[in-house]
Amino acid sequence: MPHPAGGPNGGIGEHDPLLSRTTSRRRPSYEAEDRLWLRYPLYTYHVTKVTLLSNWVNVLLVFVPIGIIAGHMGFNATAVFILNFFAIIPLAALLSFATEELSAKLGQTIGGLLNATFGNAVELIVSIIALINGEIRIVQSSMLGSILSNILLVLGCCFFAGGYGKENQKFNTTVASTMSSLMAVASASLIIPATLYSVLDKSKDSDSEDNILILSHGTSIILLVIYVMYLYFQLGSHAHLFKAASEQDGYEADEETASNAGSHDERPGLTPWAAGCVLLVITVAVSVCADYLVGSIDEIVKTSHVSKTFIGLILIPIVGNAAEHVTAVIVSMKDKMDLAINVAIGSSLQIALLVTPFLVILGWIIGQPMTLHFETFETVVFFLSVLVVNYLIQDGESNYLEGAMLLGTYLIIAIAFYIYPDDATGITPPVVSAITNLFRR
Repeated sequence: MPHPAGGPNGGIGEHDPLLSRTTSRRRPSYEAEDRLWLRYPLYTYHVTKVTLLSNWVNVLLVFVPIGIIAGHMGFNATAVFILNFFAIIPLAALLSFATEELSAKLGQTIGGLLNATFGNAVELIVSIIALINGEIRIVQSSMLGSILSNILLVLGCCFFAGGYGKENQKFNTTVASTMSSLMAVASASLIIPATLYSVLDKSKDSDSEDNILILSHGTSIILLVIYVMYLYFQLGSHAHLFKAASEQDGYEADEETASNAGSHDERPGLTPWAAGCVLLVITVAVSVCADYLVGSIDEIVKTSHVSKTFIGLILIPIVGNAAEHVTAVIVSMKDKMDLAINVAIGSSLQIALLVTPFLVILGWIIGQPMTLHFETFETVVFFLSVLVVNYLIQDGESNYLEGAMLLGTYLIIAIAFYIYPDDATGITPPVVSAITNLFRR
């Protein structure tokens, strides 16, 4: 059997791609062209072709110009929302593709940082635009929804699709428990502000809103420090824990692609400059579509009677994480559960420990009162979801029934938020007491 490409003895080298892919042995036509006035147009055509053919979902790119035109010309809010909703799906896939291409050339370490930065770019862009417009509920719902869609919907699909027809699937318990522990810390960062608000709200001598802002700013800084330490833990001091699982998956993928190299000619990848340019163009397109998407939400809420919470918590995360959903399910069906869990829970960690604290700090800078004080129902749902996931992954094995449990939990939450009104506020002492008791156990 052919040896996998990469490091010594078929290992994964520093400059191997994060997700293995066969490269073409044929010399591209633009490299054989010496005339610059022909070479650059040919290369531009090559980059465009490779990018557009990277994923079947790119057929939805037709919605990008239509959605932008509809938003610019002031079409009906429902049409603007739907068109830009579908436009963001392929743009999210292209962001993932360009990031992977860039990571493949710059190595595993820098590639991991790039994936941490651009993996949730859609949610970040949508949330920044909403934050600037003062749509705090959309920002909070989008962040929480992205976490829930990853740890319940994506992970549930992985367990169900990968475990169907198998007795069970195994994964690295050390990595999974580390990630789940960090998610527990993230849930505590939401429960504490909600609990404090309940106490301060009864005090006549304190300004609850200002105190919650102070707590949120301090907590966000701490969470960002923890995330930086987690990156060092994952990519530096304890890289061997994460590398052991990824190498096993990488070897299998390389052997499979290498054995088929003689019968399949794959397209050559993009250079770092080309991938960077694609990232820039796609980011700008996402920003424009997200701007029109967010701008149409108020009218959608009035006409369709769907709450902002449901739009931000269910619809937007599904669009933003579409590419990750597909990737995680595919690798789980190939019995590479460590990679699937890394995609699902790892993305949630980026949202909880990096993106959400960053948005709180950004709100602090631009004068928007973005806090970590989520509504009672949302906080309890987040905590219970993390609790369910922690119970299911602690044994290092998964099966289709556990996947069905996660999917069922997500569907129950989706139905609940569909009927959840935007003006539902307040927190009751029994709820706070119940959560506190669970943490003490």
